[in-house]
Amino acid sequence: MPWSWRYENVDGQQVTGPAETFSSQADAESWIGQAWRELAASGVTSVALVEDDRVDYKMSLQPAE
Repeated sequence: MPWSWRYENVDGQQVTGPAETFSSQADAESWIGQAWRELAASGVTSVALVEDDRVDYKMSLQPAE
């Protein structure tokens, strides 16, 4: 079962981002840990971890207030 990230902007609309696919959740999470700053700088405000077509969880890339 492949894992991937879905990228969203401030309006919650899906935006284009790296089309990376991972063989495990741990690999996907490790990658986002390295890439989130670059994604945030490009306008991505949140991401969703997707396994096949199921959203496992969503996460903000914005700093906590």
